Amino acid sequence: MNNRTFLTYFGLTLLVLLLFVSLGGYAKTNLKVFHAGSLTISFNQIEQTFEEKHPDVDVQLEGHGSVVAVRQVTEVGQKGDVVAVADYSLIPSMMLPDYADFYLQFAKNRMVVAYTDESAMADKVNSDNWYNVLAHPDVRYGFSDPNMDPCGYRSPMVMQLAEMHYLDDGILEKLVIDESAVTVEEEDGHYRIHTPEALKPNTRELSIREKSVDLVAMVQEGGLDYAFEYMSVAKQHDLKYVTLPEAIDLSSTEYAEAYKKVTVETSDGNVKTAKPIVYGVTVPSDAPHPELAAEFVKLIITEAGQSVFTELGQPPIVPARAFGEAPETLLEYVE
Repeated sequence: MNNRTFLTYFGLTLLVLLLFVSLGGYAKTNLKVFHAGSLTISFNQIEQTFEEKHPDVDVQLEGHGSVVAVRQVTEVGQKGDVVAVADYSLIPSMMLPDYADFYLQFAKNRMVVAYTDESAMADKVNSDNWYNVLAHPDVRYGFSDPNMDPCGYRSPMVMQLAEMHYLDDGILEKLVIDESAVTVEEEDGHYRIHTPEALKPNTRELSIREKSVDLVAMVQEGGLDYAFEYMSVAKQHDLKYVTLPEAIDLSSTEYAEAYKKVTVETSDGNVKTAKPIVYGVTVPSDAPHPELAAEFVKLIITEAGQSVFTELGQPPIVPARAFGEAPETLLEYVE
């Protein structure tokens, strides 16, 4: 081997070694997590903590409306390690028993009406008049798609419950029925709201987007004055918000029976019943890395994850509640 050949060989070897070291010396394991959009900031923090404990793992977060997140596994055919949703009942109704064996309830939330100081009538809106403010012709408001996102179907639920609470039977009609293709029917004091695939919102007053976090930028940039959001989303994005009475904000177990009087039938024919907001998480049956996935879930439901949810306005359920055949490694952390 002459000197030139040796130097070339040495240089290539050195380059390969440097590349190997820069990549950590190995290919990382990808842990795929499909999650509700409202978990984005919380899960970003949990991802960082998990990767510090597992430097050989790359957590890949993918946020959607919760219905869409579930469908990545059940319909699209993607392989996911963890699925976390803003309505726990989506897991038993859409994933058990064919796509998952268990689920955990791990956090709570509540509905609010988010806005900024620049929103129309921001100096007048409060917990008693918010629905009149939204009905003003100069005000633009929005919520997420009921067919894709729990915050979306919870928004008309809140408005229907508001009719019952404020004794005003025109709230849902003015804010949704008159402004879109959504309809409602009542029988014996129970209300079923129908959300067709083509929602046809009025482009001036009412906007509907795929998931609730899509509305945040619209409110921040002035494209909307108000949006129905989770309290955590409003707090995490420094939005002002109207706190709603517990009788309508879907936060309280004390009002669970009253909430049940309102249901939403989405475009796929599924019926969602109004109930307190509770998040759910599972590991799909065909998860590529079930043991690592269980470790990620353990981080969510133990002190490190609980502190994140507390800080970001999503009160954790302590201990988390388990349903179905949860992995043995999680059993000591749940009830």
